[in-house]
Order: sequence, then C-alpha cells, then structure tokens
Amino acid sequence: MAGLRIDRCLCFGRTFAEMRAAADATGAQSVLELQEHVLFGQKCGLCHPYVRRMLRTGQTVFDHVVTAEDEPLWKGEVEREEGEG
Repeated sequence: MAGLRIDRCLCFGRTFAEMRAAADATGAQSVLELQEHVLFGQKCGLCHPYVRRMLRTGQTVFDHVVTAEDEPLWKGEVEREEGEG
C-alpha cells in the first residue's frame, strides 16, 4: 500500500514516538506498563500490536498493518479487559 503511514493511537492521538520516549524515560516494557504513564489504547485497542512492536524494536512509524497475530501478547502479559482501568 503506497503512502500508508501509521504513527499513532487514533483514539487518543498519541504518537508512537511520544510513547517510545515515555517508555525510555520510565522503563515501561509492556502495553500495560506504558499505559500507567501515557493515555492510549483504552478504546479500540488497534494500536496495541504497534506498541508491542515499538517496544520490541524501537520502530515508531509503520508502512503496513500490524495485527495481534503479528505481535501477540508476550509471555506473562495480560491485557486489560474493556472498561477496566
């Protein structure tokens, strides 16, 4: 897909670059740990696979769709149920 640029949580408008800076500053290593410091991913959750990839690789801009199948939950990681938090 030419021109595809995914660089943020659409529901909250937080860029992955902002999230990466917060993860670096706080030592957050999972979606839930990062959500303690940055408001994102608490509505549709479509950004979670991108955030997991960002935390794993440092990448903050994506030119392709990343799904939960591409970036599954890490061993021991649990996602918040909708409405929690």
